[in-house]
Amino acid sequence: MAVNLPWVEKYRPKNLDDLISHKEIINTIQHFLKEDRLPHLLFYGPPGTGKTSTILACAKTIFSPAEIKSMVLELNASDDRGIDVVRGPIQSFASTRSIFRSGFKLIILDEADAMTKDAQNALRRVIETYTDNVRFCLICNYLSKIIPALQSRCTRFRFGPLSMEQMSVRLQHIIREENINITDSGMDSVVKLAQGDMRRSLNILQSTSMAYDTVDQRTVYLCTGQPLPEDIKQIVEWMLGEDFMTAYQKIIELKIEKGLALHDIITEIHHLVHRIDFPAKVRLALLDKMSNIEYNVSTGTSERIQLGALIGAFQNVRDIVSDASRERGKTE
Repeated sequence: MAVNLPWVEKYRPKNLDDLISHKEIINTIQHFLKEDRLPHLLFYGPPGTGKTSTILACAKTIFSPAEIKSMVLELNASDDRGIDVVRGPIQSFASTRSIFRSGFKLIILDEADAMTKDAQNALRRVIETYTDNVRFCLICNYLSKIIPALQSRCTRFRFGPLSMEQMSVRLQHIIREENINITDSGMDSVVKLAQGDMRRSLNILQSTSMAYDTVDQRTVYLCTGQPLPEDIKQIVEWMLGEDFMTAYQKIIELKIEKGLALHDIITEIHHLVHRIDFPAKVRLALLDKMSNIEYNVSTGTSERIQLGALIGAFQNVRDIVSDASRERGKTE
């Protein structure tokens, strides 16, 4: 059965020692468990950083496989986000004691930042009332969406994005287990595109290995639909080296041929801009203009108009830099 599982689930850590990052958080939680003083927990941070895996590993440490079903309630609050769920399944589970086991139950609320304010306020009272019988673990991406009253009742832990080294070690283990043919450039591309999200890196690796015999830079970018680095470099060369209409036409043709989105192009160009030798003031102005264009694209404006604005911004920079170099030449 495990063979058919997505790798995200197949290789999910089974216990706290299997977790590859946030060692300080893991050590603190292990100390809580050792002393049998687990507080209510609030895990927050970007997706794919190990929040759910950590609390599930805790549950497997506290309870035996036979006990987990009766002692652990896991709810995804993005599906069940109303006050009725707090007053119904959550309160019902929290208010009953197990006759076969002493100690507390565990309620895991994933994506708790999707809960309504009324539901969060109702949950506050449930946490207070049933603390003797149950421990809560709230998991969210955005701490600001959890009401202060709930935050103050929980011990908070922030899960930051994973480092490239941490992700590489885990990915190498999975590559060996699955016997994947992968190049160094393919590995670098998977880690780079995941941006600290372990779940995303596993999904990219699995989809690319299933679609192609070899996982390399080209196949990773093709499988994810991201613009290839050489395409981005070519686009920047066109914007800086060609006249406006020629650059515009060539980029439109490339977008249609490769099926590229302007938002993805801007994201990749942003990384390249930092490596181009522009004067500091010019780079700041360009990045400011690019941020406005990206915002406009995200609000649904025409990609063709925003592409024109992007080319115009780069050609303004080109003219400023060339004028400045001519002025320096005259003074010398």
